[in-house]
Amino acid sequence: MRVEIWSDIACPWCYVGKARFEKALAAFPHRDRVEVVHRSFELDPHRAKDDIQPVIAMLTAKYGMSEAQARAGEENLGRQAAAEGLAYRTRDRDHGSTFDMHRLLHLAKEHGRQSELLDALYRANFAEERSVFGDDERLVELAVAAGLDAGAAREVLADPAAYADEVRADEQEAARLGATGVPFFVLDRAYGVSGAQPAEVFARALDQAWGERSPLTPVQDGDADACGPDGCAVPRP
Repeated sequence: MRVEIWSDIACPWCYVGKARFEKALAAFPHRDRVEVVHRSFELDPHRAKDDIQPVIAMLTAKYGMSEAQARAGEENLGRQAAAEGLAYRTRDRDHGSTFDMHRLLHLAKEHGRQSELLDALYRANFAEERSVFGDDERLVELAVAAGLDAGAAREVLADPAAYADEVRADEQEAARLGATGVPFFVLDRAYGVSGAQPAEVFARALDQAWGERSPLTPVQDGDADACGPDGCAVPRP
């Protein structure tokens, strides 16, 4: 069975949702026969590489909320991440273009290191002090830590066309499948799960997709937190 996951490194619910899905997958009896493929989805595809701003400033502009409300939302996100065993810096993070990161993820896919690089990028963006935006050498370091060759990573970053078509193809496929936000999980092209659902929902979807084949069917209990073109759901106190 194949599970395709559309996500963006700038999406906190993708970070949390990956952990919840992996919890369900770890308990799935047929987990050794599940192929997981991570696909690209940029929340801000038109943002320039050098257009970097603090997350709090981005949140206040996008949601029209006060700085205090934005900080409270980040604190709540931090608690939800902690519940999944994830580190999360609630202050002094940056927001910017993720296009180069997605291009590197396609390089990593060719070398069987996609999940490792995605984890490294998530940790760097949400848990570490040094920004992942606007610093190619930072991305090279993360690629190397994920098991990729430094020279190959630098070549990709130096060529804006490298893997660009692959990123756009993923995004176009997401649109064709009806994805308007991320994370978006597609199981065997038979079931779709939107948002950072609880692990129990992912477990049920895995069971259903394993035993059945049907047109893409939503499997979820109501709406779950996700990120879309207009921004990310921000939990409030």
